[in-house]
Amino acid sequence: MRRVATGLLLLMAAVFLVSRQYVGLHPGVGYVMAFAEAAMVGALADWFAVTALFRRPLGLPIPHTAIIPTNKDRIADTMAGFLRANFLTPQVVARRLHGMNVARALGEFLADPAKRDQIGVRAGVAELIAEVLESLDPERLGEQVRGGLKHQLDKLEVSPLLGNALGAAIADRRHLPLIDATVRWAGLTLEANEALVRDMIHQRANALLRWTGLDERLANSVLDGLYRLLAEMLVNPDHPVRAKVEEGLEKLARDLVHDPAMRAKVEGIKREMLESEALGTWWQGVWERMRHGLIDAARNPQGVLSGQLGGMIAELGEAVRGDPRLQAQINRFARRSAVGVANRYGDQIVRLVSETVKRWDAQTITERVEGAVGRDLQFIRINGTLVGGLVGVTIHAIDHLL
Repeated sequence: MRRVATGLLLLMAAVFLVSRQYVGLHPGVGYVMAFAEAAMVGALADWFAVTALFRRPLGLPIPHTAIIPTNKDRIADTMAGFLRANFLTPQVVARRLHGMNVARALGEFLADPAKRDQIGVRAGVAELIAEVLESLDPERLGEQVRGGLKHQLDKLEVSPLLGNALGAAIADRRHLPLIDATVRWAGLTLEANEALVRDMIHQRANALLRWTGLDERLANSVLDGLYRLLAEMLVNPDHPVRAKVEEGLEKLARDLVHDPAMRAKVEGIKREMLESEALGTWWQGVWERMRHGLIDAARNPQGVLSGQLGGMIAELGEAVRGDPRLQAQINRFARRSAVGVANRYGDQIVRLVSETVKRWDAQTITERVEGAVGRDLQFIRINGTLVGGLVGVTIHAIDHLL
């Protein structure tokens, strides 16, 4: 477009030179020459105006030229103030979001796999997430996450939580399968270590019992008694030993909630675990597996959004799309969040815009603003050429008539 505008100026110059040679042949040639002459003036004037916005015409130090590079700091502050006053105020954000059903749009997006697949930015965002996760120091990041969890757990008193959970499980009789599983485990453990138990009894028996062979009978009796006890506990819900176990569990649940000594003991165990190097090593391994899983998921967004997870996402979208009350809650949350961001971080956002523009050099801001306005700058020159020519013809006609 710059070449077109310049070519039109050269064309008007050529028309002017030719028409000037034949101005006496016909009165109409005078109109053509007047049009070309005024068109050149208009083209040159608008070229100067457009050029003066971004640079000095012909490199000459003419006052009030190169306006944008010279005043870029003031423009940056003005732009930031305009953005803050007209876009990032809580009132403007709330009014803009009031008529938007963000939740329904989100539900339709999640419910329709075709729409999710059409969003090309998803792959770019996923790749960006993967690169960020890969670029971060895994040990340092893991330590930071561990430190955050440790800080939160350190403020949380776990003893009452455990006591209430255990009490609720006992009230709902959900602890019975755990007792049965423990009894079965004890039986299997005894069976697997029967030889060890027999050896212990033989070693503790005196010489007389070993000489008479009563130690073997004693070992058989002990093992049979233990097997019989475990079997009776397993088949009899009202067995006295089971009752004692349940009584102990109920007492433990009460102590975890109400006994200061027990609560202090549990808190001590919690702090020891949080300070344990073994726990830190275990957590680092867990975090590494989580990080690699997130990277793999980001590298393969299509696979993540397919299968069972994709079905769950689609069901969530259907639920949001078909529930006006849920949409109202989500929209209210979105409005409050956006208003909170505008209110809390609006100044930082516009300051970022202002400081970014101020850091640009003269050439950068010239290229970016000129590129953003684009072809319209050259249409100013073209329009100036044509309008100037029409004005020249009009003036020539009035002069001819008078």
